[in-house]
Amino acid sequence: MISTYPVISGKYLINGEWKEIRETANVINPANTSEVVGEVALCSKEIVNEAIEAAEKAYKRWSRSNAEDRSALMNKAAEKLANIIEENVTLFVRENGKTLVEAKKDLLRCVEIMKGGATELLNWWNPEVLTGTQKVQIRRRARGVTAVISPWNSPMILTFKRVIPAILAGNTVVVKPATNCPLTIMSCLKVVAEHFPPGVINIVTGSGKVIGDTLCSDSRVRTVAFVGSTTTGKDIMKNSAENLQKVYMELGGNDPAIILDDANLDEEAIKRLKTGILRASGQVCSAIKRVYVHKSRYEEVVKKLTKEFERVVVGDGIQPDVTMGPLNNKAQFDYVNQLIERTSRSGAEVVTAGIQLNPETWDKGYYMLPSIVTGANQKSEVVQDEQFGPVIPVLPFTNIDEVIELANDSKFGLRASVWTENEELAIEMADRLEAGAVFHNNHTIFNDLALDFPGLKESGVSRETRHCGLEFFTDSYGFAN
Repeated sequence: MISTYPVISGKYLINGEWKEIRETANVINPANTSEVVGEVALCSKEIVNEAIEAAEKAYKRWSRSNAEDRSALMNKAAEKLANIIEENVTLFVRENGKTLVEAKKDLLRCVEIMKGGATELLNWWNPEVLTGTQKVQIRRRARGVTAVISPWNSPMILTFKRVIPAILAGNTVVVKPATNCPLTIMSCLKVVAEHFPPGVINIVTGSGKVIGDTLCSDSRVRTVAFVGSTTTGKDIMKNSAENLQKVYMELGGNDPAIILDDANLDEEAIKRLKTGILRASGQVCSAIKRVYVHKSRYEEVVKKLTKEFERVVVGDGIQPDVTMGPLNNKAQFDYVNQLIERTSRSGAEVVTAGIQLNPETWDKGYYMLPSIVTGANQKSEVVQDEQFGPVIPVLPFTNIDEVIELANDSKFGLRASVWTENEELAIEMADRLEAGAVFHNNHTIFNDLALDFPGLKESGVSRETRHCGLEFFTDSYGFAN
């Protein structure tokens, strides 16, 4: 193994021991596909079974630990992780394609999740006492072995938002990172795992089909937390139904942004709109995928957004001047390019803008300039499907009833945004929009990472969480006397 590979390259973690196998695959830098960043182990079904067995064994003791000890261990782990953020930023950029700013922000959020969860646990874990004719305590207990299956687009924060509350609540976990970019997750979880008993955190890598099917069909696994495509989510639900596993799923999205005739479209607003579209090169479930603009402001929005797109600098995220990196993998790169070709052939106009930082090396990575689509209709592929790339359709509307119907005309219901100076009207519209969360004059994430509102329809299966996700990984029960 090349010495420049991270120490976890080609390995997997079971019961506190990092192990190696011969069967591996390369992890490629999407900014330079000739560069191998490291290796990922291709674990077998037998290895996954070993990980489940280790987690089940560790659960018996870990679930009996007290909340104060779990919180203290997590805070210590968070301090250690904070010390290695800088050295992992570059690795994250090289295997994922994010920019330096995006990568560092995601890693820092992981530390925030750890510290916030550790603090939240202390009060939240205490029994709730109901008084009346009978004294009843509502108490909580861990569920058991938890499977966490992570995506490739935002792997760090979406892994930590499941792993951390699960182990804080007294569960043990088997983590399956995405094969495209598992290295930073594993490097960071290595530091975290060292603070907990062996078997509390286990990591297996490789085929999503092999590992996912094994985890979701094993009765020892009581909870499955998955982030990824709706198609895969449906397969997981089918496999987990036999054992009635509790499932949490954050799936696809086709988020609408609705711009009303009174919207403030100054420079800062357009920047927020652009960021909502192009964050992580558009490879975000909760990114803006459709923009609906009142017909009186349509030309203005297209013009201003095009001008903003022209400032986007596309290149290797390791370069500080880059504001948008490459797409993460060839499959997604090919899909988005083909989508744009089909859209252009359909008669819609595709305007591509932006700056190539290094045109001479453009073909060495999965680079794309951002594009704006006009002239598409509501039923067109680019409007109905999740693009998951730097391309955005902009459509006009005439009245609120019409745009609500257009926005809700999707199998997805993850996020939405309303851009208007009238907050009361924005709230009225939010009540009618089929989305798990609605933002006003922005399209972003919740600043408070303890909040995590699920999507509707085919965008997710879960329930509202306000406590760092802790309640999802526990069972509550009543104790009466």
